[in-house]
Amino acid sequence: MDIALAFVVIAVAVAVAVAVMLVVRRRAPEGSYFSDGDRASGVFGALATGFSVLLGFIVFLAFNSYDESKTGAETEALVVVQQFETAQFLPPAAGRQLSGELICYGRSVVGQEWPRMQTRAETGAVNPWGFAMFKTMKGVQPTTPTEQSAYDKWLDQTSTREEARRDRVHASEGVIPATLWRVLYFIAAVIVVYMLFFADSGERAVTQGVLMGSVVAVMVATLLLLSILDNPYRPGVSELRPVAMQQTLELIDQARDALGQNNPLPCNAQGQPQ
Repeated sequence: MDIALAFVVIAVAVAVAVAVMLVVRRRAPEGSYFSDGDRASGVFGALATGFSVLLGFIVFLAFNSYDESKTGAETEALVVVQQFETAQFLPPAAGRQLSGELICYGRSVVGQEWPRMQTRAETGAVNPWGFAMFKTMKGVQPTTPTEQSAYDKWLDQTSTREEARRDRVHASEGVIPATLWRVLYFIAAVIVVYMLFFADSGERAVTQGVLMGSVVAVMVATLLLLSILDNPYRPGVSELRPVAMQQTLELIDQARDALGQNNPLPCNAQGQPQ
């Protein structure tokens, strides 16, 4: 979410809540609707504490998912570079083919999977270039100790890359279930309604406005934060971008130039077969 849009949402929510509070204040008795303010404050404290504890756990869960996605994307990109290096020790024909398929894999992550993750359309299905590399490796017959060692290393790296891809894709589906969102909105609404009973015609309008506005601002800001962490790939100020994979593709291009590999690639710039 864009930071300017977030401020607008918070400002609108605060303005509406303050306006409602001031309207209720006009007919409220002096001292609020509660005859025992201490008891009412105690009940409000219990409500606010329950909401904040629940919110804290959910923020922790969402941030962990956000961090795992970021780490997964970086690990995946690193392993792609490592597999390119490993491919150079396999039989020459297979090594060149696997190198090209690795580049196509990286291009498809940047050009196809990332846009789908931004719209939550990514299903986590097998990457077609991952399957292509699997079929290529099935035909590899290592004959020297170096090729055998590279063959084993490639299989280990493939497992690591697939695990990292799973971590990257997982957060695009959202980690906070819809039921939990409804519970959060319900509790927030209960707190706002409860705050209206603190309307006091004997208090100044500014004081009443600050009382309501501060509570609503904090709750809306926290819910917006949860929304951002729940979909880290959505375009905005804190979105995760495929920077690591883009850097990996640049490194591999430089390595190909240094190795004199100028064979055509089996895909276009977006990772689509050609």
